[in-house]
Parts: sequence; C-alpha cells; structure tokens
Amino acid sequence: MSKVTKLKISDNLEQDIEKLIQPIIGSISDLIKPTDRVLLKPNFNTADSFPASTDIDFLEAIINIIKKANPKEIIVGESCTYFLNTEKVCQQKGAQEIIEKLNVTWHNFDANKWVKVKIPNGKYFKNIRIPKITQKVDKIIFLPCLKTHRLAKFTMSLKVTVGMLKPIERGPLHLSHLEPRISEIASVFNPDLVIIDGRKCFVTQGPESGQLEIPNILLAGTDRIALDVEGLKILQSYNAENMLGNDPWALEQIIKAVELGLGAKSESDYEVVEL
Repeated sequence: MSKVTKLKISDNLEQDIEKLIQPIIGSISDLIKPTDRVLLKPNFNTADSFPASTDIDFLEAIINIIKKANPKEIIVGESCTYFLNTEKVCQQKGAQEIIEKLNVTWHNFDANKWVKVKIPNGKYFKNIRIPKITQKVDKIIFLPCLKTHRLAKFTMSLKVTVGMLKPIERGPLHLSHLEPRISEIASVFNPDLVIIDGRKCFVTQGPESGQLEIPNILLAGTDRIALDVEGLKILQSYNAENMLGNDPWALEQIIKAVELGLGAKSESDYEVVEL
C-alpha cells in the first residue's frame, strides 16, 4: 500500500522535507545513488510569486537534501507557459542564481531535444513530444505547487507534467478535453518522488493568482492520484468559489488518471501518514 505523508511546517524547511520523505523512501541515499543523474521538475509556469510558481527557498532546500546523496548530477529542468520565454522567467524568479550557487545543471526544455512517445490507451493524444532528457536520467522528482486552476480546476502532481509537453502541442491541449488530456500526458511519466509545497495555496482562479490561503502543509509520495486527492481535500476545506466541488474523486483529472492506472483507485489503496 502506498503512502502519502503530510507535515505541518516548522521553522526549518530542510529538516521538515527530510522528515516528510522518510516514511516514503527512507533517507535520500536510499533513493539516490552516486551514479544517478537526478532531474527536478519544479513549477516555473510564470515568474509570479509562490504559490503561483515554485518557491526558490523550497527548491534550494530540495537541492541541498539531494546533494547529501552525492549524485553524479542534479538537473533542474523546465519549460514555462508556452507564450513566455522560459529563460527569462527563470531568471526573473531567481532560479538561475540558486542553480549557479549550488553548482547544479540548468536544462531549458525549450532549447534542447524532444522525442515523440506513444500514449498507451490514449483517447485524446495518441503520442506526444517530451524532453529527451527525461529518458536519459536515472531519477525524476516532481515539485508541484498546491492551487486551483481556472481552466483545469486544479494543478498539482498530475498537471505539473504539462510543462514537459512540447510548447507547440500545448495550444491544442487547451481547446478541448483539457482535464483528461492532462492525465494522458501524466501517464508517460513515472516519477520516483513527488513533493507538494502546500505552505501557501490558491483556492480560487489560478494558476498565476487567486484567493490566497496558508495551510502550512507539505505533502510527499509516489502515488500522484493519492497525492492530488489529498491536496484537493485541503483546497476544498476553504470557503471559496471554485470548481472543485466536494468530492475529489469526481474531478476529471482524477477519473482519467484512475482509468489509466496511474495510482490509487480509492482511499483504501493508500495510507495517509500525518507527521
């Protein structure tokens, strides 16, 4: 049975994250070996402040933790929303400074090679193009934010993979059946760990702005359905006008992800560990 860990933050983010992931993977050295190339996928959709995009202190804490395993290479990879320049967005966020300071590799998906892959059992996509780097690394870690989305209803560990779809293919994505298409994209990837930064969240609008709430919660796991369901429960707990309803399992991203076998089919398939 998979686990989702939830932790109320303290005043030491790095220690909190280590405590959060311990029930999922043990120590970071249990997951990551010295021979591994590790790809981190944050959410730099735009340069707007957290929780619109990944908090730089959060990214720095994650990198510092991974460095303790002494991997061969740590790579931060991203492609921002398709009408903005990824390089400029990441510079505006201050991501480049952290990457240089910590001596890790920056990989702009837009400026590098893409490969076409099939989507097994895809209804809306038969194939898509994804960054070639995703096939060349040993471990992939997703670092989504916690927030609503005015088109997709919510964006967390399933939707973070849209940033790994070639930008030219993202326009049609939004024309029809957006929510099940998101899950079809997600089906191409199998992250080794997902850590959701829910210290702050948007509970209306999104992804770049909305009603701000402060849950002060971090979540981690490997089951993206379970993680997003638990994240949705947090979003649904606030008094807000959004499109989430009361049942996370009734949302199309989740329904399609279950159909594609991306994780839990019900809450009996995973355990929530509150730390």
